Amino acid sequence: MEWKRFLSIPVFSVFLLMGFVYFITVFIFIEDWVGLQSSAGILNAMIFTFMASLCLFSFVVCVLTEPGYVPSPYVPDVEGAAVPLHQEPHNNSSQLRQCDKCCTYKPPRAHHCRICRRCVLRMDHHCLWINNCVGYWNYKAFVILVLYATIASIYSSVMIISCALQKNWNFSGRVPMKIFFAISGAMMLGLSITFGTLLGFHIYLISCNMTTIENYEGIRAAWLARKSGHSYRHPFNLSVYKNITSVLADIYFWVEAIQLTGNNASVLWISLSRVQLKKDDRSFFLTYNNKPLFIIPTRVQAMVLLCEGIISCDINHRPKELASL
Repeated sequence: MEWKRFLSIPVFSVFLLMGFVYFITVFIFIEDWVGLQSSAGILNAMIFTFMASLCLFSFVVCVLTEPGYVPSPYVPDVEGAAVPLHQEPHNNSSQLRQCDKCCTYKPPRAHHCRICRRCVLRMDHHCLWINNCVGYWNYKAFVILVLYATIASIYSSVMIISCALQKNWNFSGRVPMKIFFAISGAMMLGLSITFGTLLGFHIYLISCNMTTIENYEGIRAAWLARKSGHSYRHPFNLSVYKNITSVLADIYFWVEAIQLTGNNASVLWISLSRVQLKKDDRSFFLTYNNKPLFIIPTRVQAMVLLCEGIISCDINHRPKELASL
């Protein structure tokens, strides 16, 4: 059950840290700086409360959302495939792969998590702090969580520094208060740098349509390519804008932690060897055995779905002629 992920010391520690940062920022630093009864104090408290709420919501979404597991009955169309089946050590994304740990086939970009003991779609990494894998369905929520955490940490750091400068470090001889301000300021600056660095790293990954695992694999692949006199290009890199929209959806939904593509229960698993991309006058659509699956507004989304190695559609809204699939 997803709620059991909250029964973890790291997850509980994150909740405590969020509560501690919120308390000291609002009820100590903002109160000491301008006072919570003033208009400036109320405004700053409301802004930070809003950001803290976004962090909390994104964190809960990350914990509860399944990363996307490869279903046990998933079997690719081996007969129709033009490439052989192979085990995990090979890294050609165009070949069919079989996990030697859970004894099942898996699509491109899926990896086995030794903690979850399952193969995860587009696995990025297993995060200890959310007690969950970061994969196809919750990667966007994870990135949005890091974004909100970075903004909140920087905002809290500014509140601490502003309060200290306003008092000119004169706390009427209260040495413990000076120590508390120094420790709190160092902690918030450390969190700001940590979250900011992590955010920058994942922005880079998104712009290249890579996962953390693929980034490390790509470093070695690039080194081997240079050694042999060749160049290396990440096979899933479309373009910066297409890569970003493949993860964050349309620009209007970039700051939402909810994954727009649904949940893993509504994924229809179909062999890629029998999927074709066709075009009519106004839109692109996918077909399976010459039957339409679902309409896709742009070629970008179609390319992304094909690169992911899975074809997904809402089972409740698929055409009646596909009911037997």
